[in-house]
Amino acid sequence: MEAGNERELVERCRRGDEGAFQELVDRYKDLVFALIARTVQDRSRAEDLAQDVFLRVHRGLPYFRGEARLSTWIYRIVANVCVHDHSRTAPALSLDDQRMRMRTPSASDRQFGDLELRDRLEKAIARLPSNYRLVVAAHYLEGVQYEDLAEALNLPMGTVKTHLYRAKQQLRRMLETDLR
Repeated sequence: MEAGNERELVERCRRGDEGAFQELVDRYKDLVFALIARTVQDRSRAEDLAQDVFLRVHRGLPYFRGEARLSTWIYRIVANVCVHDHSRTAPALSLDDQRMRMRTPSASDRQFGDLELRDRLEKAIARLPSNYRLVVAAHYLEGVQYEDLAEALNLPMGTVKTHLYRAKQQLRRMLETDLR
């Protein structure tokens, strides 16, 4: 979303335009839920946390200064909600969700191998520390740029890169151990 459109949307929300807030939720709900679902095992808990994120967004809009992009500010709220959640050490959702159940048993061996690898990777990501799960989910699975992550998490960019590097190393070790 362009900066001008973001500012206009935020201003409409600040004026109490419920349609504008619904538009904001519609734009960011998939991203928010995807990030949370990578850090919380229970789908209903993830949905509760996503609602908490948007409640905090709604309450915080009057204080949003626009120095960062709206999406970056929302990432920061997601990170704070996930870090403060008591179930943050729970594993992420497995790939046994609706998307994977829709695959037919007649899929080729290669597709099955890919699915099996993705499942192992998801389980390994779930075993990462919560701060690593969040940056992996945001950067590699949702495409959030280093700069936006650094700003959202209030960390130096070098720290974000280090977290991603260490997370990849841990994932590599976990997957190699699982193959033995």
